[in-house]
Amino acid sequence: QVQLVESGGGLVQPGGSLRLSCAASGSIDSINTMGWYRQAPGKQRELVATITSGGFTIDADSVKGRFTISRDNAKNVVYLQMNSLKPSDTAVYYCNAVIRSGSRVLSSWGQGIQVTVSS
Repeated sequence: QVQLVESGGGLVQPGGSLRLSCAASGSIDSINTMGWYRQAPGKQRELVATITSGGFTIDADSVKGRFTISRDNAKNVVYLQMNSLKPSDTAVYYCNAVIRSGSRVLSSWGQGIQVTVSS
């Protein structure tokens, strides 16, 4: 069994910063891609950023230059540093990881964490 637990969300004013963390635990042999997605009310879930075990990153155009994804492979943790936050960044943010566990490859999701950008 694999678990992803997110932390670091909350309420922040426009222009502010937050850092999200997501820790993977359980029966993990290796983790390939880790990433962050978000879903705003009434909208579909969308990619925010992903990072491979080798450090290759992909960022959505809407967050380029403002958000930075990073990971600690030794700790199985992925981070999302969010700067210059806008009201349009308000959403539930979900962590995702592609995990090898024994003979299985799992795409696991966290429970989601609320980020609200408002004055």
